[in-house]
Amino acid sequence: MRSKTTALADTAWPVGVLVVTLVLWEIAVRVFAVRQFILPAPSAMLVELWGYPGFFARNTAYTVMTTLIGFFLAVALGIMIAIGVVYSRFLERTLYTLLVTLNSVPKVALAPLFVIWLGTDTAPKVAIALLIGIFAIVVDMVLGLRSVDPDAINMARTARASKWQVLWKIRFPSALPSLFAGMKVAISFSLVGAIVGEFVAGNLGLGHVILLAQGQFDTPRVFAAILLLGLVGTILFYAVDFLERWALPWHVSQRAHSGAAQL
Repeated sequence: MRSKTTALADTAWPVGVLVVTLVLWEIAVRVFAVRQFILPAPSAMLVELWGYPGFFARNTAYTVMTTLIGFFLAVALGIMIAIGVVYSRFLERTLYTLLVTLNSVPKVALAPLFVIWLGTDTAPKVAIALLIGIFAIVVDMVLGLRSVDPDAINMARTARASKWQVLWKIRFPSALPSLFAGMKVAISFSLVGAIVGEFVAGNLGLGHVILLAQGQFDTPRVFAAILLLGLVGTILFYAVDFLERWALPWHVSQRAHSGAAQL
């Protein structure tokens, strides 16, 4: 088991990197006298955040909500699609191929269609977040479900285990590391999808804040919203990472991580 000190150190590293980056940014802007219109200093962004805490909190909460709904739907649907692809040759040739083709289409081009179909409320943002995030889930989950020791499958069949038992007790546990790898990618993609939806049609969220501030040439507010997006994306990623370490302490990647931390 990893000690609390090691876990605290792992948490402190990302925070430390962010703080150092902001300090160097502040120094560079002041030394080179960069105009705020071009590149505001981090202090200007903090002033903006401090001046309108409720405004930024409300829009951040909306973006996080939209991202998480789309992400969880992507995980649920992605797992089901992956299982169907692994167990059905027909679905592999049709649904999986369709998903690959759909993933190659720029989501910005599809966003207006979701607005036409679903309106301008939360639904189109969730749909875009789901669409962008689901591909990573399906691909990694299919890989995980297929990367099972054949001897384990043969032994289960010898013991007359049903397909459901093989899936639930052998394939699915073996696929969890791949699933979490896909989830780490999907959570970031879902955030991107939520922002794209807010760009296209929205009256709330950090994407909407950026769009309005850009139209008013309010560069500090744009960067303040971008800073919040960076913080949200980092927190969400490490939340999935923490969940992976909690759920898979037995996996070799976690043991290797603990060993590296002790070196």
